[in-house]
Amino acid sequence: MTSDTPDVLAARVLRRCRETGVRLVLVESCTGGLVCARLTDVPGASAVVERGFIPYSNESKVEQLGVPLELLQAHGSVSAEAVEALAHAALERSRADWAVAETGIAGPTGGTPQKPVGLAFIAVLRRSGKATVERHVFTGDRSAVRRAIADRTLEVLLDRLGSQS
Repeated sequence: MTSDTPDVLAARVLRRCRETGVRLVLVESCTGGLVCARLTDVPGASAVVERGFIPYSNESKVEQLGVPLELLQAHGSVSAEAVEALAHAALERSRADWAVAETGIAGPTGGTPQKPVGLAFIAVLRRSGKATVERHVFTGDRSAVRRAIADRTLEVLLDRLGSQS
């Protein structure tokens, strides 16, 4: 984890995207647009943020992004398979170069022993590339979990942009 404040982290992501000509599409199934809000709080974000999706329900994941319902039923909407499918689908439905997707259980309810509150999956995918998918279990109340997911999402993206892989 970096020690950057949220505004500095978002600004670093945007600067790196501008330097490399990258446009982003975001899929925020758990944070409800928090990552996009942080990016668009920084002036000049429109040169980088191509669009965002907030498919909160399984129905919206299927309808907006075309994620197969069978995949969600087999693995759950909070899974590595689901988050990678969301990232691929977002690229297919945008003109962006990179997709960032996250899904999780912010709480305070909804967790199970297998999928506890705080569980999140984050995917970063470059067009024609291989997805980086991370699994985390964050602690704290709903707000803290959502902030932690947004922070880590920006960190993973910044790391991938640095390697351009």
